[in-house]
Formats: sequence, C-alpha cells, structure tokens
Amino acid sequence: MSVDLAVQIAIRARLVATSTVTNLVAAASILDRNKSPAPSPSIVLGDAHVVDEGNSLSRSRSRVYHTIHVWKVEPSREGVKAISAAIRTAIQSGRLDLGPSFHCVDWRVSSMRALSDPDGETSHGIVTVDVLADEVAP
Repeated sequence: MSVDLAVQIAIRARLVATSTVTNLVAAASILDRNKSPAPSPSIVLGDAHVVDEGNSLSRSRSRVYHTIHVWKVEPSREGVKAISAAIRTAIQSGRLDLGPSFHCVDWRVSSMRALSDPDGETSHGIVTVDVLADEVAP
C-alpha cells in the first residue's frame, strides 16, 4: 500500500469515528469519489501530494499533503466552516493509525479555506492535512 493511501484510510477512519463530524455529515457521505455532484453535505477524500522528506539515507520518510473537500448547498459558508472545524478537531485528537507499514511521526491541519462555488448555491471547504510518515521496515 502507498503512504498516501494509508493516510487517506486513516483520515476516513478518524472522521467516521468522530461524532462531532458525523453529526454534521453522515458517515456514508464521507467518500473517495470523482462523481459530481457530491451529496450535500459531503466530505470528499482522495487528493494527495507525497514528497520525500530528504532527511534520511534510507528514503523512508515522506510528507503527505492530503486535501479534503467539504461540500454543502447553503446560502453562506457557515456550514462548511463548521464541518472543517470538526475535521480539524478530529484530526488533532490523536496520532493517526497508518497500519503496519507506516508510522505517523507528525500530523496537523495546515490550512482551511471556505469558498463559494461558481454555481451560486454551494459552499466548498478545503482542508489540508499534513502528515509526516516513516515507512516501517518489514
């Protein structure tokens, strides 16, 4: 399994297990999908960027920037801001479990944005989770 997929699985597991998140977005609407439109409200996972940290000769340390998209049909951005805040609290509640192949060294929500979608009806939140992970030797 790739490190970015391990991070995605850990993030989804954390979000669906956190009632402050699932009180705002049903667990069934926390997805990895490309289909439009997304359910309202929804959390869409999957966008990731992996960078070799370059600080170990074994090249076993990576930084994963995982982008979470929040969608909600609403007249303001209030709902996506509340959902984004719940995501941040859930992510920061403890170390992410990346399974047997990777160890989560550090993690944080590095940015949150709230935007209006061009359709004039939908608010869009963007949450970036920054995870430093070590590959565990077999």
